[in-house]
Amino acid sequence: MSTAPTIVLVHGAFADSSSWNGVVETLRAQGYSVVAAANPLRGLDSDAAYIGSVLDDVDGPCVLVGHSYGGSVITVAAAGKPNVKALVYIAAFIPAEGESALELTDKFPGSTLGPTTRPASYPLADGNTGTELYIRQDEFPAQFAADVPTPAAELMAATQRPVALDALQQPAKAAAWQTIPVFALLTTEDKNIPIAAQRFMAERASAHSVEVPASHAVSVAMPGVVSDLIVLAAEK
Repeated sequence: MSTAPTIVLVHGAFADSSSWNGVVETLRAQGYSVVAAANPLRGLDSDAAYIGSVLDDVDGPCVLVGHSYGGSVITVAAAGKPNVKALVYIAAFIPAEGESALELTDKFPGSTLGPTTRPASYPLADGNTGTELYIRQDEFPAQFAADVPTPAAELMAATQRPVALDALQQPAKAAAWQTIPVFALLTTEDKNIPIAAQRFMAERASAHSVEVPASHAVSVAMPGVVSDLIVLAAEK
């Protein structure tokens, strides 16, 4: 499958690249080259610039996949990148230009994420202090990964990567889905991004959409379903 696109996976908030392990294994078994990028989770502008540099390092076409906040990142990162042949959103934000992740979460009722998070301070390069968010470990399985086996969900809770509050508040400066084909996996049991918000964003982006009864951690709970949609995008 030498002419197949490279699959670039971008995780979201409260996760890391290991959240794609099952998807990576499935895609590689089908002959695809896969890169699971480390999303910095520090700010939408800087995160998108970093993922853009990952795309620049890919030889040939690619399919860019984002989970959760990673959807905001790929929306901006793919702008002006001619090697991106499709965008795949997995329980993800699909912002229009000028929209932030928090704005989209609040657009529809249903998210229970806010009360489960705790803030923490971290130092900025300029000497100031920023705020980042974690999901409380005891609440993580039910909030983020209700359909993941408990031992795995508890491990995800312990290894979660915090997201800077600024990253969730920064508006998108581009919307690459306006010019690139879009595929979306919508999770009806999602407690982070309400299904109504997911449907709104997917319909607005004219996405080829698939709905599944899954939690926000669908890439862990249903890697085969996630991989099937990515392969569909890759073969179009």
